[in-house]
Amino acid sequence: IGKEKFHKSQHWGYCNNVAMLVGEDKPGIGGEPLLGQKLKPKYSVFPEGMGSDAPAWVAFDKQVLSFDAYFEEEVPDKNQELYRIRHCKIYFYLEDDTIQVIEPQVKNSGITQGTIVRRHRIPLPPPHEDQFYTIDNFNINIEVIFYARRYKIIDCDQFTKNFLRKMGVRLNPPAGCPDDPYTKERQKILDSMKPLRPYERIDTLKQFLEHNGHVLRFFCVWDDPESMFHDPRELVLHYYLSDDTIDIKEIIPVNSGRDAVPLFLRRDKLPKYAPTGLYQPGTITSRTVLNVFGKLVGNRGRYILDNRKTGAVHQEFYRDSDLKIGAVINVWGRKIILCDCDEFTKEYYRTKYGIEDFTPVPYKAPPPPKTEKPFPPYTGFGSEEDSLCSCMGLLPRPPQKDFKKFMEKDRSGMESNILRFLAELVTDSPIDKGRKFIISYFLSDDTISVFERIQRNSGILGGKFLERGRIKKPGQELFKSEPSEYFKAQNLFVGARVCFHGHNFLLVDADEYTFNYMEKHANEFSMADTCVILKKLKDIAEPHSREIRQMFAAADPEHTKVIEYVPFRNLIVSITDGAFSEHEIMTLGRYYSVRDEYEMDLPFLLAVAQEKLKKNSFENFEQLSAVLIYNDREKCGVLPHEMCRTICKSFKLPMADDDLQALLTMFEDDHKQVEYKKFVDKLNWRENPIPAFQTIKVPLKNEDDWSRQPPSLPVKGIKYLPLLDDLFGKEE
Repeated sequence: IGKEKFHKSQHWGYCNNVAMLVGEDKPGIGGEPLLGQKLKPKYSVFPEGMGSDAPAWVAFDKQVLSFDAYFEEEVPDKNQELYRIRHCKIYFYLEDDTIQVIEPQVKNSGITQGTIVRRHRIPLPPPHEDQFYTIDNFNINIEVIFYARRYKIIDCDQFTKNFLRKMGVRLNPPAGCPDDPYTKERQKILDSMKPLRPYERIDTLKQFLEHNGHVLRFFCVWDDPESMFHDPRELVLHYYLSDDTIDIKEIIPVNSGRDAVPLFLRRDKLPKYAPTGLYQPGTITSRTVLNVFGKLVGNRGRYILDNRKTGAVHQEFYRDSDLKIGAVINVWGRKIILCDCDEFTKEYYRTKYGIEDFTPVPYKAPPPPKTEKPFPPYTGFGSEEDSLCSCMGLLPRPPQKDFKKFMEKDRSGMESNILRFLAELVTDSPIDKGRKFIISYFLSDDTISVFERIQRNSGILGGKFLERGRIKKPGQELFKSEPSEYFKAQNLFVGARVCFHGHNFLLVDADEYTFNYMEKHANEFSMADTCVILKKLKDIAEPHSREIRQMFAAADPEHTKVIEYVPFRNLIVSITDGAFSEHEIMTLGRYYSVRDEYEMDLPFLLAVAQEKLKKNSFENFEQLSAVLIYNDREKCGVLPHEMCRTICKSFKLPMADDDLQALLTMFEDDHKQVEYKKFVDKLNWRENPIPAFQTIKVPLKNEDDWSRQPPSLPVKGIKYLPLLDDLFGKEE
């Protein structure tokens, strides 16, 4: 075989009177083909450079041309037919020019059908057997020869037509497909045949396919007269729409003394009984059989089916139309009342039968009132929750903690979820009047800790004042059965007076994080809800709108439309007559405040950000840059401010939200778009570290050292005109 292939591709020639081996494709002198030589085309019919540069197995992946064809097959051994017409499908795979021929299965054909020609490249018929079939050899209404068998292509699918038109092929009109004479003759015989016996077709497949899995459910009751106490027995009836069968299951109460059985009635069609009683076995049959000869011919009989069903007994069964709320059905002699049904059943009857009244039939006595279980009073040993759990069961279990709340409100990055307030002692002692305390409320477990600020030469040792834990509200009985009330986050606000274990505190201030958290969760903190505060102020001040406008105008003699916070507070206090707390007044001031934009030093802010990233070992700068580039669809190098903030939040950058927004603002262009590449490069503390001396800066003048939070912008001026417009409407 190897020698034959070698001689086909090579032959001996002479060059300068020297015999040498040359190839078949080598032309003669002047490039002219030799005698009997056939040159193979080296390039496509399309010019080089047109179309995609992708290889064929990529460009035409999963693209197949489908042709409808047939071929004639001679039948020499039968008199009934001389030839057969066999229909087939020709698939041409564009990725590698392979061809496959498949014949669809025909019922009762008696011919082995399926794949006629497996998928491979098929050579052209002689004398071009050295070439293979390509797309140029296919069209509609032509003949192709595969291994001496002639196939007539009659049509193709729409994708094939569109592809051939794009290739510049002019399609021929589709051809008709001839019928197989023998198959046509057999079909005539089958159509003319009539069964000798009557045939009755019972088709239940359609009903099964439409309603498979659809079950109507009714809640029933059966008053058993033979029971000792005549107690009603609750049942559940299931009606299966797929085959009109019914099964019933009994609901056995706990400690009823009855045996638990799987089903009260197994699944089957439930008949409607006549007044005469039950039918004898064999009376009801699906078919009627007639004895033609009777006993005339010995003891033998000849039986045929009776399509008239003479003497047949027609038994009625319960259908879905017979079932409704309040109906009484006969289940093998037991009267069962349908009392209620589920939502699917209601929707089914509402859609099919137009029933709208589904009032349930009451069959249960009203349940007795549930007596509350009394608990013994608290003994004073351990916590109240632990003592209460010991009364719940024989085996004492530890009290369950709110793990979901702990996971949601625990510290996450720069979100501490801790509310911090500055407090003073409410006392007449001159020694304790100047003491300052920091009250921290932990939202994860509702615990409170108190620290005292260290003051020089005060004679009082500062530090931890109260251990972290939950604190009970004062004025409650110690030994009682009901659980005690504890301080919640809503009880702490600026201006509130709280009593922790006999020490009275006045909350005088809060840090910026606390104000922001309470304003973001205004639905939980009414003292920080601007809408509630404005409504409350409007109810008080609306009758005196003209006087209030004059009071605010008098506080602004220079007509700057801005007043300072202290006069604003005094005006609100005088208007409300002390009905507003300090926190509500501060919330109003923050909402209508004029904040001075101060310039933060970019190297200093970058140094602080790099320090936080370095401490938290954040090094996913490449992934962050890749996500930003991916979201930049236009590849212009900039993204909106809010999109960059969202992406940075998804990477859980250990930075406060205010710091992140300030950094993003510094990298904005003239169109308020963030140059994200510069932003990521500056944050990369590995490649672009900022020298240590640049991080040493003078503390800002407005920084609160007690809060240990980023400096908050103070409320210097308040725009009172928007406040008056929101309260009384715009003045004409």
